[in-house]
Amino acid sequence: MKKIGVLTSGDDAPGMNAAIRAVVRSGTYHGVEMVGIKHGSYGVIHQLFEKMDEASVGSIMQRGGTILQSSISEEIYTEEGLQRGIKNLKNENIEALIIIGGREALRTARAFDKYDLPCVVIPATIESNIPGVDYTIGFHTALNNIIHYIDRIRDTASSHEKTSIVEVAGESAGNIAYYAGLAGGAEKILIPGWKEDADHIVQQLKAGDGKRYSIIVIAEGIINGEDFKRQLKEQAGVESRLIVLGDTQRGGAPTGIDRILASQLGAFSIESLLNNRTSKMVGIYQNELVSYGLDEVPSNRANMEESMYQLFKKLS
Repeated sequence: MKKIGVLTSGDDAPGMNAAIRAVVRSGTYHGVEMVGIKHGSYGVIHQLFEKMDEASVGSIMQRGGTILQSSISEEIYTEEGLQRGIKNLKNENIEALIIIGGREALRTARAFDKYDLPCVVIPATIESNIPGVDYTIGFHTALNNIIHYIDRIRDTASSHEKTSIVEVAGESAGNIAYYAGLAGGAEKILIPGWKEDADHIVQQLKAGDGKRYSIIVIAEGIINGEDFKRQLKEQAGVESRLIVLGDTQRGGAPTGIDRILASQLGAFSIESLLNNRTSKMVGIYQNELVSYGLDEVPSNRANMEESMYQLFKKLS
């Protein structure tokens, strides 16, 4: 391959810039011309292409977000938009794409795969909700960010003896909420596939456990935070504060682990394309570099294992 494009798709995650750097520098090392595509799939449709080299990715590893910027464009999933994007790539002589992101990146790669355009997906999402990998780029940084906030929230909660509800990222997976709750010393967590639902937690707090206050970590989307706060008050008589962390979870410089993971996967994605291992998602599984066919990646991550549930119950 002589020319490869790279783009970021969906929500940003700390470490994306480190992945872009690794992709571009690995590509140029192998004599490949690298092209950055701005604003994700929107940029493919609207020809937002720019040549990239070693200099263009200098001093970006430590930066959060993505220098290529990202967006979600439903237009790429229409026949007209997809054909327009394919035509633009061919006109630019771009032979393959490396797409950095989460589920949106997988969806985009699968759309291009219908037209036999070689693609490799690098999983980058703070939720770490992609099956088949130990964790995704951005997860460790976001986890550290959340723990930082939980530590501060606990100081105030203990001073006023008031329960705090901390809403974190999650969607249909509870990885980040579980690990944040475990590492932050939360008394309760509420995530998809968990044995304890909102009603169960409310009844436990109503019965009382001798604790003056509680930190409850919930994954966004599983329950409305305001509704849960109201339920605690009405059914258990527990006053609480709701803290929605939102985009503060994904900001800031990536951790060393995220930078290393991004570097490994960026270089591996180039090697995969140059060795004709296309239409793949790359990742780390059990500390080994792995790749999966796009049709082999399940749509949902498995629920928490029983051992993880038992560990949290023992320590909380």
